[in-house]
Amino acid sequence: MTSLKDHLEHLKNHVKYPATRSELIAACNNMSDLPSEDRNWIVRAIPEGRYNSPVEVLKALIDRV
Repeated sequence: MTSLKDHLEHLKNHVKYPATRSELIAACNNMSDLPSEDRNWIVRAIPEGRYNSPVEVLKALIDRV
């Protein structure tokens, strides 16, 4: 997997907040700068919800590790 820093940069710069799970998945599917393995993991791991910031997304993903 790529670094947490890379994921955070993408979440900060490529997602409009607040965002739902579906909106995050749509943004992740367009993360051409990240390996497909990482994109697929995010799609599988992100729980349903509404996220107000990249930090909230990362917290939700960290809980899934």
